[in-house]
Amino acid sequence: MIRTLGVMKKWAGRKNNVDGDTHIQLDVASLLHLSPDGSHHASVNEGTMKQYRYIGKDGEFDYEQYRKAQVRANKKKIEWQWTTDPAIKFLAKNIVRILGKSPKHGLCHGTRRGLEQQSFAKHIPGCKVLGTEISDTADQFPHTIQWDFHDVKPEWVGKFDFVYSNSWDHSYDPVKLFSAWMSELRPGGICLLEHTRSQWRVSESDPLGMTVKQLTMLLKNLGYNVIEIIKDGPKVGQCWKEEGFETVYLVIKRK
Repeated sequence: MIRTLGVMKKWAGRKNNVDGDTHIQLDVASLLHLSPDGSHHASVNEGTMKQYRYIGKDGEFDYEQYRKAQVRANKKKIEWQWTTDPAIKFLAKNIVRILGKSPKHGLCHGTRRGLEQQSFAKHIPGCKVLGTEISDTADQFPHTIQWDFHDVKPEWVGKFDFVYSNSWDHSYDPVKLFSAWMSELRPGGICLLEHTRSQWRVSESDPLGMTVKQLTMLLKNLGYNVIEIIKDGPKVGQCWKEEGFETVYLVIKRK
């Protein structure tokens, strides 16, 4: 069983409140202030985010535990797709509206069966859309490559008109994650993050949990330009019957 001690040991010294044996609560301000390169400082101290932690026998972050947990979850849910074609159609219209033109290149992270890139390509004719998936099942689906979305291919830097994901909550390191995704955008490009209430929760396969307010606060204090929060998106996933369920998209623009 994965213990919940020290996935972010490089941010040692902060105070954590352990909640059960599956996750911790991590103060957002502490996360920003103690980021690895020391360059992020936050004045906020409102609410907490939740972070599942993977640790090896040496007490350090164990990447293999993280990777294996993600691959197991992918294969268990391989027949199930979270997003829907109506949701991507809704997003496609908003992307064109915000950019003021049709994009030529898009990147979708954590796509499992690849519906995202297929739907974007359908609803934005002429746009080439690539998807990433950490599992070795990636090669079963069109326009999908096996790749850890925390990393950046050199040829991706500054290339894409938009980056989209509903899988940001699968990150073991949000500072590294958002830095990678923003670097993949061309100047003026946009990153779109889908948020639903299910992403408040954490588990071994979904290690990062935040409310919309906390996610917005984190992004702004990392220095990113959150230009819009799109609400009332089409229902997605299996949780739409829950009371108060809402699909929200945060739009971050590269300066």
